[in-house]
Amino acid sequence: MNLRKTIFSSLVVCGAWLFLAARLAGAEEGGANSAAGASEIFKWINFAILVGVVIWVFSKVLPPFFRSNAEKISSAISSATSAKAEADRLLADAERRLAQLDLEVHVLREEAQKDGLAEAERIRALAASDVEKVSRAAKAEIEAAERAARLALKALAAKLAVDNAESLVVKQLTPETQEALVAGFVRSLERSPN
Repeated sequence: MNLRKTIFSSLVVCGAWLFLAARLAGAEEGGANSAAGASEIFKWINFAILVGVVIWVFSKVLPPFFRSNAEKISSAISSATSAKAEADRLLADAERRLAQLDLEVHVLREEAQKDGLAEAERIRALAASDVEKVSRAAKAEIEAAERAARLALKALAAKLAVDNAESLVVKQLTPETQEALVAGFVRSLERSPN
């Protein structure tokens, strides 16, 4: 609003000066030239009115345009500032992570070594357990084989005893001994109640 008052007062002062200058020029030239001088004065007045109207129109149109343009620029600056702040934050975060990368690698190596030692110990324990199981199974197989060998030995000894007894019986059994045995058997049958 202040700008308008300043522009309007400037136009009024310019118009008054022009009017006075034209009046003075017309007075000097005299009466014949006064019609031409009055025409010149009206041209300058029309020019001043036209300039005033143009300035008034621009004072109505340009401030909102400049204000909206300034708001756009301000919003672009604020969004650029927030984008820069976000980029700075991401950069600082990346630099912090990069600085901690050696520490993380060291921690990961230690964990891998611990895990490797634990896995090796687990495998050793598993191997010891398997050795114990195989040892028990072998012991059980040995005991079973020993029992089977004893039984086979007993069976062989019994067979050899039977074979020896049979060969002795065949050698000692004569036809007379056979008749005596059969006769004794028959007598025992006669004595039985059946």
